[in-house]
Amino acid sequence: MLRYEAGDGRATITIDDPDRHNPLSNETMRALTEAVRRAAADETVRVIVITGAGERTFSAGGDLAGGFVDAPLADHAARGALADLFRALRRCAKPVVARVNGHALGGGFGLAAACDIVVAVKTATLGTPEIGIGLWPMMITAVLMPLVPRRPLLEMMLTGRRLSAGAARDLGVVSHVVEPDALDEAVDEIVAQLLAKSPAVLALGKQAFYAVADMDLDSALDHLHGGLTAVAMTADAAEGIAAFGEKRQPEWRGR
Repeated sequence: MLRYEAGDGRATITIDDPDRHNPLSNETMRALTEAVRRAAADETVRVIVITGAGERTFSAGGDLAGGFVDAPLADHAARGALADLFRALRRCAKPVVARVNGHALGGGFGLAAACDIVVAVKTATLGTPEIGIGLWPMMITAVLMPLVPRRPLLEMMLTGRRLSAGAARDLGVVSHVVEPDALDEAVDEIVAQLLAKSPAVLALGKQAFYAVADMDLDSALDHLHGGLTAVAMTADAAEGIAAFGEKRQPEWRGR
């Protein structure tokens, strides 16, 4: 169902059910949430990568074979597992990279979009096909609305139209589109770039970036003013400035 691997500063979380297109059952979503929290709490992990097993699908979304509509009211609380996963990703202070190895649909699309950097193969399609089976992409709306202009987003939800990886990049959901055989190299390059940065400043910066997203200008500036002082107080900021003046590579302390 899920694989967790950690080493060399990186944790890779893999949805491991390729024969069924890596569906997101409530159990899988709870496991993903715990895996993200585990990586967030591990001081040896500095970057998190989320991907799907196989070469066809990142995740096709909700597991409809699990009796999704059998007891809609009784299952209300359990159905919040996706919301809990999105919250865990947003609150995680470490950069999260989506390695989109194939199609990302419904909740799988939302999972990719909830990550901080999204690298997708050019053969992938992304979208919200729920309307075709009488459902609506409810919770992923909260993740997609800050990224995608409202009119194309609503049309995609109303029609179930899928986007190519390139179109998803143009709309702001995908960061990079690569050939399938270049996916690992592209992800490794981004991970290496992140590992070369101060983990303390990455954490403060990511938290500030998302915190001000819904603030008015004055509130955002006040929050970021305090954030800048918090960054200036880190040992890594002092080390980075000293290294710049001494023309050497900084040695980050993570604090």
